[in-house]
Amino acid sequence: MDDRSQLARHLQLFEELGADGVSRNPAWRRRPGRLPFDALETPATPDAAAPEPATPDAPRPAAPRAATATSGTGAMQAIRDELGDCTRCKLHGLGRRQIVFGVGSPDAELMFVGEAPGRDEDLQGYPFVGRAGQLLTKIIEAIDLTRDEVYIANVIKCRPPENRNPEPDEVASCEPFLFAQIDVVKPKVIVALGTFAVRTLLQSDAPISRLRGKVYDYRGAKLVPTFHPAYLLRSPEKKRETWEDMKKVRALLRGEE
Repeated sequence: MDDRSQLARHLQLFEELGADGVSRNPAWRRRPGRLPFDALETPATPDAAAPEPATPDAPRPAAPRAATATSGTGAMQAIRDELGDCTRCKLHGLGRRQIVFGVGSPDAELMFVGEAPGRDEDLQGYPFVGRAGQLLTKIIEAIDLTRDEVYIANVIKCRPPENRNPEPDEVASCEPFLFAQIDVVKPKVIVALGTFAVRTLLQSDAPISRLRGKVYDYRGAKLVPTFHPAYLLRSPEKKRETWEDMKKVRALLRGEE
């Protein structure tokens, strides 16, 4: 791919993420509806009234025993084997077709954690393969990575009926396997996608709009909350805030933060 084609592809990705052009003219940056350039480079400050999340290293449900058996690919397979054809919560009898475990590199520096599989994921057996997954792929590519270079998982491994919100007992049954996945990958940065992922990881009831824009220490990694791609499809005006979060992620991966 020549330089011009590569530049065109990057511009297309940024446009889909909410960017609406560039210019060297300082007046362009100050036009109505745009933040000053410096503000775009600074993470948002959470609302002072937002309750602080619980200490991320607080006691958790016991991780699957298999998580400590080996490392890398072998350890991830051991977790999957222990999960088995899971019947630990009621979701196994509510229409799920298959378990959606996780995908990507078990040695990734960047890990994405979503909420639960949707229809497409339930059919194909992989997380984030529908429209939201296509947007997530573009977000990953916009920070110069590919899906194969990251690890992607969900809090819940089975699709809730009609894509309803996960219920507390379902989260409680599934989260030990997510924690085991995180401990195997040992990512440098974790991106929590959407309300349920953020609540599960940070143990906070604060809305994601108050928690995003800040970096949290979590199980040896830096955790960055942001909006779920499915939410971005419904609320494209939030893509710019997500892009700010992802610039923070890119800086953390490069050791610039």
